[in-house]
Formats: sequence, structure tokens, C-alpha cells
Amino acid sequence: MKTLYFIRHAKSSWKHSVIDRQRPLHKRGVNDALLVSKLVAKTIAKPQIIITSDALRTQCTATYFKDAFGLENDFFVVNPELYDFSGQQVMKVVKELKNTLDCVMLCGHNHAFTSIVNILGSVSVNNVPTCGFIAINFEIDTWSEITMGTTIKIIFPRDLK
Repeated sequence: MKTLYFIRHAKSSWKHSVIDRQRPLHKRGVNDALLVSKLVAKTIAKPQIIITSDALRTQCTATYFKDAFGLENDFFVVNPELYDFSGQQVMKVVKELKNTLDCVMLCGHNHAFTSIVNILGSVSVNNVPTCGFIAINFEIDTWSEITMGTTIKIIFPRDLK
């Protein structure tokens, strides 16, 4: 059994004149990341590792989850391949995960995450909103064999307010 947690980065700010990868979180994004990360950490199993895109907004979002789960820095990985909007690079990262890992959290971007959770999960999701969380279980032994799994948890910030 393998489990993937998908977390789309929290709401980012557009008011700064920076390149896309350097956009920080908006105040609402910080609040949502705190809210969702605390609930997720109380209700699901701790991931063995968190892998995040190298964009500032994803790293900041993932850090809230790392802190909520009490994960050490050694289990927090920044991977530029997750700065992907189509999903092809995300799937490559998933298929290349070490098979010793059974529970992995990915922090990344749309439209990649909406596309992937609809391909891999058992529940149709119109759009993964900012700071949206989705967990999917897979009846597989190796990540390279990943196919459709069972969506086990969906948490969106709007549902918590």
C-alpha cells in the first residue's frame, strides 16, 4: 500500500514585482496554511517525507505542514521538477520515488494537481483550490506501477471556515 498526499500551495500575493517562483504567500494564504495543516496533522498519518516545488509559495506552504507534523528538516525536500503545471514532471517524480517510502506529501501547483488527482483518484475534483489537500491510497508495492487509487480525504480551506 502506498499513499500520496497532494497539497496545492496556499494563496500567493501578486503585489510584489518578482518572478513567479519568488511570489510570497498572501495573508489569506498564511491563514489557510495554518488552518489546513493543523487539521490534516490531527486527522491523517504523518508522511515519511514532504517534497515541494522550489517556488517560494510552495516551500512556505509545505513548511506549515512540516511543522504541524513535527517532521525533521531531513524529511523536507525541495525539488524543482515539481514546479510543473501540466503534471508530466510531477508524475515522473512520483514514479521515481524510493519504494521504501509508503506515505509521501507533495506540495505543488495547478493545473498539474487537479489533473493528477482526477487521473489517479476515485473522486472527481473540479479544481484543487489554493491550500487544498487530497489524499489517495494505492494498492501497489512500487511507485513505478502507480495507477488509479482510492481518494481517502479531501480538505479545502473553504470547508473549514
